[in-house]
Amino acid sequence: MTDLQKIPDSELEIMMIIWDADEGVTSDYIMDRLDKTWQKTTVLNFLSRLGDRGFLTVHKQSRFNVYEALVKKEDYLQKESKTFLQRMHHNSLTSLVASLYDGAGISKEDLQELKKFIEEAE
Repeated sequence: MTDLQKIPDSELEIMMIIWDADEGVTSDYIMDRLDKTWQKTTVLNFLSRLGDRGFLTVHKQSRFNVYEALVKKEDYLQKESKTFLQRMHHNSLTSLVASLYDGAGISKEDLQELKKFIEEAE
């Protein structure tokens, strides 16, 4: 997992669709679920790049290409979270939470949920 590259935002949007499907999908399936109005060739180029980077596998099913994730969503998100915490907060969880609290208007409900999570993790 340590050698995973960061996925650019546009390709990450496609990966999220694939991960959420939890099965192999076609490019038409992806196109139907995109919030963007990309051309099909753009989506196919992104799928090709994701395959080249080792995030996807593709196989023929009848006359369609079916794309499946090779990397688990949880593994990728965990790595990205660790990278973000290291880069932006020097591995300080307190710094991260403080910046969220100061800048994002965290509600009392959010704080209670975080407190409950911490207590259950101990």
